[in-house]
Amino acid sequence: MLNVTNLNIQFLNKADKSWLTAVTDISFRVDKGKVLGIVGESGSGKSVTSFSIMRLHDPLNTKVSGDIEFDKIDMLNLSPEEIRKYRGNKIAMIFQEPMTSLNPVFTCGYQVQEAIMLHQHSDKASAKEKTIALFEEVHLPRPEQIFESYPHQLSGGQKQRVMIAMALSCNPELLIADEPTTALDVTVQKTILELLMRIKKERGMAMIFISHDLGVIAEIADEVAVMYKGQIVEQGSVKQLFDHPGHPYTKGLLACRPNPHRLLKKLPVVADFLSADPNLALAHLLDSNTYTESEIATRRKELYSKSPMLQVKELCTWFPIKKGLFGKTTDYVKAVDQVSFEVFPGETLGLVGESGCGKTTLGRSILRLINPTSGQLIFEGKDITLLHKAELRKMRREIQIIFQDPYSSLNPKLRIGNALMEPLQVHGLFENDTKRKAHVLELLERVDLDPATFNKYPHEFSGGQRQRIVIARALALQPKFIICDESVSALDVSVQAQVLNLLRQLQQDFGLTYIFISHDLSVVKHISDRILVMNKGKIEELGFPEEIYFHPKAEYTKKLIAAIPGSSGKN
Repeated sequence: MLNVTNLNIQFLNKADKSWLTAVTDISFRVDKGKVLGIVGESGSGKSVTSFSIMRLHDPLNTKVSGDIEFDKIDMLNLSPEEIRKYRGNKIAMIFQEPMTSLNPVFTCGYQVQEAIMLHQHSDKASAKEKTIALFEEVHLPRPEQIFESYPHQLSGGQKQRVMIAMALSCNPELLIADEPTTALDVTVQKTILELLMRIKKERGMAMIFISHDLGVIAEIADEVAVMYKGQIVEQGSVKQLFDHPGHPYTKGLLACRPNPHRLLKKLPVVADFLSADPNLALAHLLDSNTYTESEIATRRKELYSKSPMLQVKELCTWFPIKKGLFGKTTDYVKAVDQVSFEVFPGETLGLVGESGCGKTTLGRSILRLINPTSGQLIFEGKDITLLHKAELRKMRREIQIIFQDPYSSLNPKLRIGNALMEPLQVHGLFENDTKRKAHVLELLERVDLDPATFNKYPHEFSGGQRQRIVIARALALQPKFIICDESVSALDVSVQAQVLNLLRQLQQDFGLTYIFISHDLSVVKHISDRILVMNKGKIEELGFPEEIYFHPKAEYTKKLIAAIPGSSGKN
């Protein structure tokens, strides 16, 4: 159905009018009814390649050469009018971020209805009828209500289903799904993957599925192309690639994902596999890098012989639902409801659950970024809920937070060095700015960043580098306790491995205590001493990682584990 041969893509660098190469001489094919998985890290050229198939690049600033044939039609030589007959009609695309792909000022129903009217020349009534039928097909609840809803009124999973409905609206022969599940909970991700596979089978549709996660690719693809620095370094069947990876980069991608069956002291990273020394990669896979049962028992004995650092007692954080002319409170959203647990010095307590379960609200309530409704938060003998403003500020030196999105938590107008010095100035640490700068330069080195980055702005860094910057900022005040709120969820698996290794090393070096919040049980199992599972504001269960992962008691936990890519045993 689709043949891509010797594709090259270049972008104009407006600063010096030079051409930057993004994709070099790649070739692949997609057969009817089959799924091609394209996998690689951010910047490898995956999305750029898919955009070229639909001719979505700006022709004034992009050079595309080679051949792209769809149903034996040369796509690169079609006029703008001719390409519109294919784009969104015979070839459709689901973009990575549904919130930015949907227009916030139009209802979800109108946006799908408009696509049907445009491509199929339907009248308004029949287009609406088809839109509601599509919403039912993608299993959206209350399709008529969703039709009238705006994007901000839907959850991430629901927005993604609207995007899928829009992509399917004109019965495409080829569907391109660009990282459609990256930011979703594992349970929502599983339902989206199952939905795509069901629709593909029913409609006999071909698909290109783009992801940085090989676990997801294993669930959905027939063939796989691995991209690295704008080139395809390996391609073949899913079974062949997983059982006998040939390229060092592919081996690295497969190895750096946490393995629930082995508790590694340090996760492998892709750079080790690409180095000239093969022993670097092998060192991570040896028994000497795996925690033994006696090492785990010794650590637990040491951790739990101490008094708890934090005691959370019957904590409630409720948000009022107000209705009527005078804003009368009619009910409450019980984001955190009667939650009790303890965290011990030097421990990592993993906090896991789906979006909306109360994880982030609980983390922010502990810091009193959100004031709890009731309950107690005892930190080193003091009840945080009773502290006044000055005492609270002093306490926040001891408890820091790493937010989910590093870019939005950094001031875009502030250089990195100044952003890291600011909390030191606020809390009056060190005698002067010269000594504060010296401390910040040490911190940058500690998180494996070049001290020269001191004068750069946030936009000049990659996602992984920005995550290291916010980790450095959390360390700046020399805290005892850090809350990591989904701090690796948006990162490539290879960068994720680097950050997890860094967090563990910092804990050993500084004696840090963590609450590690995530929706990914594989990651939580790797880094945690104990795991707390939350659902609808309450604790489902609390226990050691191997108990929670291999012998879960709660049905909700069993559902979370079953949704992890690869847990089905395929490939």
